[in-house]
Amino acid sequence: MTDLRLATCDLRRHARTTLDALLSVLIAPACASCEDPLEQPTRGPVCGRCWQSIRPLTPPLCDRCGDSLPTWRTVSTALACCARCRRTSRALDRARSVGDYDGALRAIVQALKYDGRRSLARPLAQMMRHRGADLLEGAACVVPVPLHPSRRRHRGFNQATDLARHIGVPVVQALRRTRDTATQTGLSAARRHRNVREAFASTRAGRQLAGLTVVLIDDVSTTGATLDACASALKRAGVKEVRGLTAARVGARGLGLGARG
Repeated sequence: MTDLRLATCDLRRHARTTLDALLSVLIAPACASCEDPLEQPTRGPVCGRCWQSIRPLTPPLCDRCGDSLPTWRTVSTALACCARCRRTSRALDRARSVGDYDGALRAIVQALKYDGRRSLARPLAQMMRHRGADLLEGAACVVPVPLHPSRRRHRGFNQATDLARHIGVPVVQALRRTRDTATQTGLSAARRHRNVREAFASTRAGRQLAGLTVVLIDDVSTTGATLDACASALKRAGVKEVRGLTAARVGARGLGLGARG
C-alpha cells in the first residue's frame, strides 16, 4: 500500500507539472499581482515570487489597532498602544493584520475583492491565521464583516466571508448591515467613522454570543472605523470581547491609499 501511495503521488506531481507546462504555453496566464506569466498556473493566479514578497508586520505593534510602532522606547503604557489609540476610546479591543496595504498584498486583496479571484481567499486566510494566532486563541468564533444585500448581489460574494471560512475557527454570521453606506474610499478618518456609525446590528445568531470572545474578519482596515462599528453592535448584543483580524491594513502614514474601512 505504501508503494502504491508513493506511485500515485509521483503520478499526480508529473501530471500537474505537465499541465502547468501546457497551460503556460497555450493560455499564458499572467500573475494577478505582478502580471508576469505564471510558471505554475495550476497553483493559483499569483506567482510564488509575489507571495514571498509580502512583508508581514512585525513587533513592536500597537496592541489595540495593530499599527507599527517606531521603537520599543515609544511605548509609554503597560499595553503597547500607539498615541492615536491612547487618545481614542474604541469598542474594538485588539486588532492584527498580515501586512501593510501596498505592493503584492494590495494587488492580491484587490484581485480577490474586485476581480473575483476567490481562490485567493484560502492562502490569504492561512497567512491571517498565522499572523493572528494570538487573537484567535480563546475566541469562540470568527465573524465576517457583512456587506449590504444590494452590494452583495452586485459583487456576487462577500470577500470577508470567503476569508473567514478558511481561518479554521467556527464562522458565525453575527452581523447585518442596517443601511447601505457610501464607499469609505477617499473619506477622512472622522467622516469614515460617521459614515458607518450604527450601520450594523446583531443577528439572532449574534445575540447568542453574549459573554463570549469573537474575532471580526475583513480584507482591509484603514482607520478601523468599520471594525469599530461592528464591535459596537456586537457589544450591544452582550459580546464580552471583540478582536479584529484583516489581511491588510493602511497604517497611519498611508491613509491616502484608499480602502473600505
